[in-house]
Amino acid sequence: QVQLVASGGGLVQAGGSLRLSCAASGSIFSIGAMGWYRQAPGKQREMVARITSGGETNYTDSVKGRFTISRENVKRTVYLQMDSLKPEDTAVYYCNADIAAVATLRLYWGQGTQVTVSS
Repeated sequence: QVQLVASGGGLVQAGGSLRLSCAASGSIFSIGAMGWYRQAPGKQREMVARITSGGETNYTDSVKGRFTISRENVKRTVYLQMDSLKPEDTAVYYCNADIAAVATLRLYWGQGTQVTVSS
């Protein structure tokens, strides 16, 4: 069974940094694009950053220059380095990945990890 497990959230002061990790496990043949989304209270889930299997990245405008997405294919892990955090970055962060596994090819989601930025 394929799983994505996210970690690294927490409480940080404005201007601080956090690094999120999300590791895939299970009977996986290949992993395509991986990404991070977030959902703040009362708001819709939004894309934060995505990275293709070839390493191409894209970011939502509000995090450009502050967040960096990367991946380690051998470890089946995607990271989100978050610097210069702002209170408006407070949200539950979710990872996802396009995964080809036994008899399936679909988008998988990890459980959320809470990021809270205090002012």
